[in-house]
Amino acid sequence: MTDKLLRTFISVTVPKEVVSLQSMLKTTINLQKGDIRWIRRGQIHLTLKFLGHTPPEFVDDINPILKKVVAQHKPMKLMVSGTGCFPDPGRPRVLWLGMDGNTAPLTSLVQDIHAKLEPLGFPLESESFTPHITIARISYPPQWTPDISAFLNTSYEPIPIMINRVRFMVSELLPNGAVHSILGTHFTIEESINKENE
Repeated sequence: MTDKLLRTFISVTVPKEVVSLQSMLKTTINLQKGDIRWIRRGQIHLTLKFLGHTPPEFVDDINPILKKVVAQHKPMKLMVSGTGCFPDPGRPRVLWLGMDGNTAPLTSLVQDIHAKLEPLGFPLESESFTPHITIARISYPPQWTPDISAFLNTSYEPIPIMINRVRFMVSELLPNGAVHSILGTHFTIEESINKENE
């Protein structure tokens, strides 16, 4: 690795059905080209923590921490369900898919990750964790305020998502867009045992 700071985050891979759902949801919003940026097919994920600028030498510190933390948690099954936006429908900047089910274990995992990485200089989040899958970002100021009511009112069959591994990722900004690469993959307790027995 070089001495250049890395742009990193911690995430969970989403089912391929989410990509198909994104294609359908694109038809619910009419925006001028350039106002909205739909997340690329291979880059849609559930973010657990965005680390941001990370010294390359920290990678070898972060991976063992994540391995230990994730292995202390059991696999979780949730449902991708509903739509939403940040910060509000009158001024949307992020369009997302929601998560349904018992999200408490996922929140606990995220809190543990934050607590263990805080000593390395990655600050704790000031806001509570809201599990969501970002599928689009709207540039500001847009040519006009977009009407996302159809997007927010769209219903779809909930999509099961199994959370049994967590990935440490790096995002490299290139002229044609960001490219994501895996720095480490870490498994929940049952998955860790299975890997050791292989």
